[in-house]
Amino acid sequence: MGSVWGNKLKVSIFGESHGEGIGVVIDNLPPGIKINMDYINKQLSRRAPGKSPLSTSRREGDSVKILSGVFKGYTTGAPLCGIIYNEDQKSKDYSQLKDNMRPGHSDYPAWAKYAGFNDYRGGGHFSGRLTAPLLFAGALAMHILETYRDIFIASHIKSISHIEDDGIKLIDYDAAHFNYLKDMEFPVLSEEKGELMKAEILKAKESGDSLGGTVGTIITNIPAGYGDPFFNTVESKLSHMIFSIPGIKGIEFGAGFNITKMRGSSANDTYIIKDGKISTKTNNNGGIIGGITNGMPVVFTTAVKPTSSIALPQETVNIDKMEETVLQINGRHDPCIVPRVIPVIEGASALVILDLLMERDGEKLFRQELS
Repeated sequence: MGSVWGNKLKVSIFGESHGEGIGVVIDNLPPGIKINMDYINKQLSRRAPGKSPLSTSRREGDSVKILSGVFKGYTTGAPLCGIIYNEDQKSKDYSQLKDNMRPGHSDYPAWAKYAGFNDYRGGGHFSGRLTAPLLFAGALAMHILETYRDIFIASHIKSISHIEDDGIKLIDYDAAHFNYLKDMEFPVLSEEKGELMKAEILKAKESGDSLGGTVGTIITNIPAGYGDPFFNTVESKLSHMIFSIPGIKGIEFGAGFNITKMRGSSANDTYIIKDGKISTKTNNNGGIIGGITNGMPVVFTTAVKPTSSIALPQETVNIDKMEETVLQINGRHDPCIVPRVIPVIEGASALVILDLLMERDGEKLFRQELS
């Protein structure tokens, strides 16, 4: 099993949902970067469970203990390792899942791939719990991007089930302006739509079911010229990382699938000079052309599926007896993971953008502040 990502920046996650702990190792961070734990802990708290009736009741502080790579508050240049100890496991809730496969979950393909030796408690290494150390790495990357390049990332809930918010326009905004969304427990642009979404989630929870939705993300101040054509496009790198987050089923950039309804004359983003810089009138391509950034905001939408672990009885199979059965899942689960996945999408995106900048700029990315 490999859980390593990155080109210049290397990120490896480890641990299981109900094991001793979960963690991350980050390679190739240069020495001298100040670690802002207040900033990082704020991002982790946005993902942490147990704070709202809209999420699981499992309570985890998600406090990161840094084991290596940081000395006197600054990176040393050595691999940075952070660990989060699990504190609120109830593994007995998962005893029936040893042989009864949860529909929509990783249980059966994991059992098939790892010959039954995988840790099935809470999904093991497949669990959304592993997004906590990923977010720790991502929060560090976000702070670096904001500090060294004024690159900001912001996200909001575009839809929950059939309820849709209009969303941020594809152009003429600054992601830094939307930083207030990071202070919201349920980050939406329309409070009215947000209340409808919350009510829909609670309705699903009461019936023992779950909901999915979409998340809109913007990244501003990335200069033109980052990325590569074909196999390492900005879209493919972001998609690779975003699809690594459990529960993600789709991603579209700019106007996305709606661009297929346009003619070329309206889909093309025509170039203009604005404030002495090359810009475009529209941003239907989401800030990426030919796999490379064009200086416009990078805009994408992520589709999140309904939580697979639900309280309703479901048909499944018992792999030990090789017979069909009915499964009713106990335990603590989110009726909708969309609100909690938002900071993870932002952090994962930050890792991709930081890796892209390091590919092209290397140490120059950090020189200004280090000097």
